[in-house]
Amino acid sequence: MASSYMMRLGDYTFSLNTAAYQQLRRQTEYRWPAQQRIGRLPARQFTGPGQETLSLSGTLYPQFRGGTGQVDAMRQKAGRGQPMTLVDGAGRVWGKWVITRVGETQRVLFADGAPRRIDFRLELARYAEDH
Repeated sequence: MASSYMMRLGDYTFSLNTAAYQQLRRQTEYRWPAQQRIGRLPARQFTGPGQETLSLSGTLYPQFRGGTGQVDAMRQKAGRGQPMTLVDGAGRVWGKWVITRVGETQRVLFADGAPRRIDFRLELARYAEDH
C-alpha cells in the first residue's frame, strides 16, 4: 500500500501537499588516507566509512499547496539542533540525520512581494549513532 508522503524527517513531511522534492541526491564517502612512501606512490589504507549526505531540492507553489511557511518550517527544524529519523514513503528507515543547510529562491513575485514560486534545497548529513 502506498503511503501519503514521499519522506518524513522527524515530524516534517515531504509530500505533494507540503514540500514535494523533485530531486534527491545522495553521496557516501569512504576514507582511504594516503601514507607517503619514499620513491613510491602513496599507499592507501581503508579506515572506514566517511560522511553521508542527502540533498533534497524542489519547487513550491505556495498558492496551490503548502503555503509560504514550508521553508521556514524546515529552518525551524534545523534550528532545534536535534538529529531526526528519516523514513521514506516505502517505510524504509534511513536512520538519524541532521539539517546542515536550507536554501530558497523566491521567484515570480506578486505586486506585494509574495512569491508565486519558491525553489528550495535542503542539505542533510547522516548523524552517526554509536551503539
